[in-house]
This record gives sequence, C-alpha cells and structure tokens, in this order.
Amino acid sequence: MKRHEAREKAFQTLFQLDLIDEDIEETIQERLEEVEKDQFLQELVTGVVEKRQEIDEIISANLEKWSFNRLAAVEKAVLRIATYEIKHMEDIPENVSINEAVTLAKLYGDDKSGKFVNGVLSKIIKD
Repeated sequence: MKRHEAREKAFQTLFQLDLIDEDIEETIQERLEEVEKDQFLQELVTGVVEKRQEIDEIISANLEKWSFNRLAAVEKAVLRIATYEIKHMEDIPENVSINEAVTLAKLYGDDKSGKFVNGVLSKIIKD
C-alpha cells in the first residue's frame, strides 16, 4: 500500500473513532483488519491514538481565534495525523506531511479546509 493510501485509511479510521462512542481498541482492530497489514498505516493510527492528548494540545496552541472543540471532525483527524508525523516520524519531511494533509482536507472537507490545515500546520512546524 502506498503511503498516500495508508494516510487516507488512517484518516477514515481516526475520523470514525472521533464520531463513535465505542471501544477504541476494538474499532481500531476492526478497521485495520479490513485492509492489508501495512506497518505505516498501523503506526499512524496507533501513534495518533496513543499520543492524542499531546497532539491535541499542540494543535490547540497553534489555532488563532479558534478553539479546538469547534474544529470539524475532518480537520481534527487530518491535523492529528499530520501533527503526529511532524512530531514523531523524523523520516518524513515536514512539507510532505503538510502536502498530504492539505490534500486530504480538500478531498474530505469544505472549500476552506485545505487552507486552514495548511495554516495550522505551518505554525506547528515553526514551533
């Protein structure tokens, strides 16, 4: 599986986790069993889940005139994946993480999602 496809699957899984009130471990297992075993995909999903509080704090600290709780589920999931990559996956260039996040935001969000995600992530990499 290509990394772009893995990011999209990770996005779908994390998006689903944000919307449902079920056992996280069970949901992750179900979603990951649906796709071929991909180490990058598994690292993204489990990494974001394990570091979620830290990631959310980083995102919150880089929002201007916006609160984390007001973010749409699409933007939350995309920002969490990219922030995890930027802060915890040193083998991925920051610009690649940002470009992939913007692509996902444009695909699943509204007209302004890509620009918003780009702005927040640009602030995060300057920290």
